[in-house]
Amino acid sequence: MGVMSTQSVVTAIRVLETVSEFQPIGLSELARRLEASKATVFRALTTLETLSWVVQGEGGGLGTDWSLTPHAYSVAVRGGAMRSLRDAALGPMSALQLKSTETVHLAVPDGDALVLAERIDTSHALRAFLALGSRVPLHASATGLAFLSASTDRVVERYLGGALERVSPRTITDPERLWDEIRIIRGRGFAINEEGMSEGITSVGAPIVNQSGVPMACVSISGPSSRVTPDRFVTAGEAVRATAKEIALRIEAQWTPGT
Repeated sequence: MGVMSTQSVVTAIRVLETVSEFQPIGLSELARRLEASKATVFRALTTLETLSWVVQGEGGGLGTDWSLTPHAYSVAVRGGAMRSLRDAALGPMSALQLKSTETVHLAVPDGDALVLAERIDTSHALRAFLALGSRVPLHASATGLAFLSASTDRVVERYLGGALERVSPRTITDPERLWDEIRIIRGRGFAINEEGMSEGITSVGAPIVNQSGVPMACVSISGPSSRVTPDRFVTAGEAVRATAKEIALRIEAQWTPGT
């Protein structure tokens, strides 16, 4: 029994490592690379899926490709990769702060929320403020909405099917309205959250995605609604989106062997 248990763990880890390297990757290709049977690999995949480490593409089924989930990235961050993430993000975040003159936040996924991992403050006396480590609801923040926009429909539907807390008077809690907003965000590449998290604070955020399109983290600018006004949304959004892309490229470079 002990040998079987150990072998199952070894197989699961090898499957996880191979998915990480070649994602998105199908069952047949995984089995070939691991020199294992499809049945063995599929059992490991379904276990890892139950634990939220891997996810199938839309549609499911044996022929669907597999990728790492945001949970896998968040565990890596908590396990020591935070320094690498911060190293990749701090330069682009600092440039974004100088360009926008507002507070810049970096958030990483943790279950059904985001956790604030880094913040670069503005010099303005009146500013947005969240303590590092704060949990951020997905439906009530620019970073969270950006994260949902980069997630699969299945992930969005599961989240919107749960309890949606009204964090502020302007928090959107209606699933249909949130779906409409997510579709808009997918089209333009950035989220706008007007006082949905805190009264008087508006944020603009974008997802940081890997080469497979899986969201790893999110970046945003936040400031008083008197300064982050509708006439600034497009410019701010394009700047945040460009910053997210630059951070993603730096993360991929750090995590790619030989670079």
